Amino acid sequence: MIEIVVATRNIDKYNEIVQIMSDSEANFIFAGSLSNLPEILEDCESLYDNALKKAKLTADITGKSCLADDTGFFVRALNNKPGIYAARYAGENCSYEDNVNKLLSEMKNKTDSYAYFQTITVYYNPNNDVIISGDGILEGHIITEKRGFYGFGYDPIFIPLSHTKTLAEMKDHEKCELSHRYKSLDNLSKNLKKVFKEGKW
Repeated sequence: MIEIVVATRNIDKYNEIVQIMSDSEANFIFAGSLSNLPEILEDCESLYDNALKKAKLTADITGKSCLADDTGFFVRALNNKPGIYAARYAGENCSYEDNVNKLLSEMKNKTDSYAYFQTITVYYNPNNDVIISGDGILEGHIITEKRGFYGFGYDPIFIPLSHTKTLAEMKDHEKCELSHRYKSLDNLSKNLKKVFKEGKW
């Protein structure tokens, strides 16, 4: 079975990725459990470039194929902030709650609540330079107070279009195929299976 390192130190994100990719022909390794990996600075100008940078650096160090993603949260009333800085919107080493509280504070007196998540996932094989990517978007709107206890990040204040629950009020089976991360990984997975069959992994 192929081993793929998931280039994240966020155990919530890792668990969600592994759950979504559970039917793939791979054994996943949590990068946060590897002691020889440095912190990778996400300083690129796009989600794709950040994901590719994480995948390549992690793969080059471990010698294994690597999967990395980057997710942005784009709020129209805030000129698409926090955007690619969603994970550290309230500053370095901030918590999920810090980010949510900052966003809610900035949304006071705003009438346009439209927002969307976007995830881009990249697979990279350092042995043959195969690069595969997948993109996923989830549209919805922001509410003014937190609801729900599931999920992570901005989930407690985001309701997807045509739904009444926040992502944090949805259990895994409700959220899975709806989520931006699922859509991104599903797109990537279809191409990844082709690569496996061609023996290029």
